[in-house]
Amino acid sequence: MPEIANISAYRFAPLTDLKSLREKLTGICKTGGLKGTILLSTEGINLFVAGDRAAVDYLVAEIRHVRGLEGLAPKYSRSDAQPFSRMLVRIKKEIIAFGVEGIAPGVKTSPKIAPRELKQWLDEGREIMLLDTRNDYEVKLGTFSGAIDLGIGNFRDFPEAVQNRIPAGLKEKTVVMFCTGGIRCEKAGPFMEREGFTNVLQLDGGILKYFEECGGAHYDGECFVFDQRVGVDPALRETESAQCFVCQSPLTSEEQRDFRYVAGESCPYCFRSSEARMQESIVVREQTIHALAVPLPGSVPYDNRRPFLVPPECDDHSILDTVCRLFPHRSAETWAEICGSGRLVRPNGNPISAGHRVRSGERYELLQPGIIEPAVNADIRILHEDEALIVVNKPAPLPAHPSGRFHKNTLQFFLAAAYAPQRPRPAHRLDANTSGVMVWTRTRHFAKKIQPQFASSAVEKRYLARIQGHPESEDFSCHAKISQNPGELGSRAVVDDGLDAHTDFHVVDRATDGTTLVEARPLTGRTNQIRIHLWHLGMPVCGDPAYLAGGEIGHAMTLLPSEPAMCLHASHISLNHPVSGVRLTFSAPPPDWA
Repeated sequence: MPEIANISAYRFAPLTDLKSLREKLTGICKTGGLKGTILLSTEGINLFVAGDRAAVDYLVAEIRHVRGLEGLAPKYSRSDAQPFSRMLVRIKKEIIAFGVEGIAPGVKTSPKIAPRELKQWLDEGREIMLLDTRNDYEVKLGTFSGAIDLGIGNFRDFPEAVQNRIPAGLKEKTVVMFCTGGIRCEKAGPFMEREGFTNVLQLDGGILKYFEECGGAHYDGECFVFDQRVGVDPALRETESAQCFVCQSPLTSEEQRDFRYVAGESCPYCFRSSEARMQESIVVREQTIHALAVPLPGSVPYDNRRPFLVPPECDDHSILDTVCRLFPHRSAETWAEICGSGRLVRPNGNPISAGHRVRSGERYELLQPGIIEPAVNADIRILHEDEALIVVNKPAPLPAHPSGRFHKNTLQFFLAAAYAPQRPRPAHRLDANTSGVMVWTRTRHFAKKIQPQFASSAVEKRYLARIQGHPESEDFSCHAKISQNPGELGSRAVVDDGLDAHTDFHVVDRATDGTTLVEARPLTGRTNQIRIHLWHLGMPVCGDPAYLAGGEIGHAMTLLPSEPAMCLHASHISLNHPVSGVRLTFSAPPPDWA
């Protein structure tokens, strides 16, 4: 591969008709395959361009034909690859931003000192003040021995730094200022003279010209350059330095070996631990959730469309028979009234009559106009998030997902808003009245990877429950089978032909009020399992609105925030991370009743 010629040059001169000049230079660069940046202003030109040497020389010759730019003197270097990704020719107010009115290098600038003369002065040990006018991140890669670094982050900060950081007693001292190519000193010098410095010199051609003529004598390190090479050594060869994509800090070879350097993501200077990044993200998520909760989204009346599919067992049945079978919590008379009002519709919105025959797999919708949902507790706290998982401390009462009277006032609705455009999916169930730790996956992909752990009982869950009564033993179990189909209010029951269920219990504290705090470990995952087993044992969960003392079924399944809490809390969950495979345990702090 042929070597790439790199040039940097500037010239202060009054320029006119900048648009025509921009079009001309753009055409030359495009034809010659050149890349880089050319800045044009009424005060002059500044350019960094690379490409074939013949094309570069032709560009320089054409620029020298412009009145005022005849003396343009580029500095040349070579590279094995093109250091720029595109070609830009721009018109700017200043070719080097300074922001101080009245500084016009094309009219007056400070005298220059040649690189060889500066080297001689330094060889002789002459008493001078070397002043680096570059930004702090440039100085980091290298500078002249003993040079003053003003610690500025932008050249616009230079005037304030001169006024505040250089003692007034040094104004009579000989100052030799320098920058990469000399352009910043063209403005810095006149400014310092205006501030009372009496003997200001600027290094002609900057560090790059010094390297070209004098090598690395009296210079420590390398020189930062504003292209993909990042740094060049005193022989003007590209170094191994890199630049952080995030904070733009130049990085030495040693810094690139630091564990905190991840190309395109972080470096030792901007690195934040994954824990810190997670906490910052969590703050933003929770702010989104809490803003959405005032007022609760379901408290504003809205029209809901609740979809459902026809199961195979309802094939060729009437729509009335189908909904009565699918949703038995409503009477046949209520469903007949709904059909008669035109609220059962096809997906296109067309209503259907009660006698309409349905086919397996068809989709229909129930229109629910003017919905106002019951109030919930929306004090959702996020315990952990990463690329795969979201772990929350779910408050109660709060349904985890849409069902029954709840659609917007659900944990799923809040998380969807906080993590949009992703749509988090619950990895397991947690009752609306149960508080505590709950795991969600950020995508369908991770949901599929984590579900087998729940299906195989590889996930360990622990709950805290305050129950009515005192158990006879400190440790006890329940193996009662639980019905598969819901009954009144969606509740389940203990039945002989039900699904196998197993829960272990351990007494944590026996209270004088007749209640007991127990830890529950469900070894299977049936709906309402812990509540049903304790109810079956005659020690129902305190505050449970459904499974009451004496084996009775209560008035409702979901409490209101104003009602006493149901004392069941998911305290811990342990599982294998779907990406790393590492075993993780997440916990939620116990509520007051625990």
